[in-house]
Amino acid sequence: MNVLVIGATGYIGAAVCEALRSAGHTVTGTARSPEAAQRLRAAEVEPVTADITDPASLKAPAQHADAVIYAVQYNGADGAAVEDAALHALVDALARSNKPLIFTSGVWIYGSTGDRIADERSANCPTPLVAHRPALERIVLDGVARGVHTVIIRPGDVYGHGRGIPALWIQSAKQNGVVRYVGDGSSHWPVVHVEDLAQLYLLALTKAEAGSVYNAGDGTAFTVREMAEAASEGAGTSGKTEAWPLEEARKALGAFADALVLDMRITSRRAQQELGWKTRPSTILDDLRTGSYRH
Repeated sequence: MNVLVIGATGYIGAAVCEALRSAGHTVTGTARSPEAAQRLRAAEVEPVTADITDPASLKAPAQHADAVIYAVQYNGADGAAVEDAALHALVDALARSNKPLIFTSGVWIYGSTGDRIADERSANCPTPLVAHRPALERIVLDGVARGVHTVIIRPGDVYGHGRGIPALWIQSAKQNGVVRYVGDGSSHWPVVHVEDLAQLYLLALTKAEAGSVYNAGDGTAFTVREMAEAASEGAGTSGKTEAWPLEEARKALGAFADALVLDMRITSRRAQQELGWKTRPSTILDDLRTGSYRH
């Protein structure tokens, strides 16, 4: 299968490209610059000049592909409008083709769940940073009626390869000798390793029914304080941590700070039962202490 990955040079996109290639698929990736195209070629991904900020540029690559994976989350101030236009363009390009279109959303769409465990049918109460995401999901799901085989994946906080949000803790340790976390540290995060997440995209590509939505988490729900302490140990700062009051963090991070204090629990039972998805036995605490984040 020839799969177009939009966001192929990103954290999730690059892992998805590698999983697709390892499974024998031909992979094309969008590139916004010659440098990005060079990185894709080095990863044995065929680059195509296209970008979500130019929706028309997505049409031909999508139509030439057998499937499309949207693995980018735009962070610009005009993010809602940009992604809205890009997804409409993709649905238009794939209409009546029955080709798969897999969209990357996220569990922040549920907001804080507290002790409640969110599944794919749970109500949306998105944190302000992703307030536009339910509307984007609706564009994708409405594509089913237009003959597009759409699927949505909602990852938890992604970790692995020394990247993602946990990398901010390592940076904090290097700069300040202590890992600083937002809030009081009591919030729980659902997480997923980037390679396990990539395998879910691979399974969804051929096994998921049109209109399916899947949570992606490894079943753990460690507190922010537990993860920050493990990061501090791995960074060589002896488990030292420091709380950053939310009100102060907002001044520096804006709405991102509110996302970092979400208290969440999710279930990924649907992906496990319907697609046979599995996650690794090791945890984020292992990776923070002795794995890819250790310094």
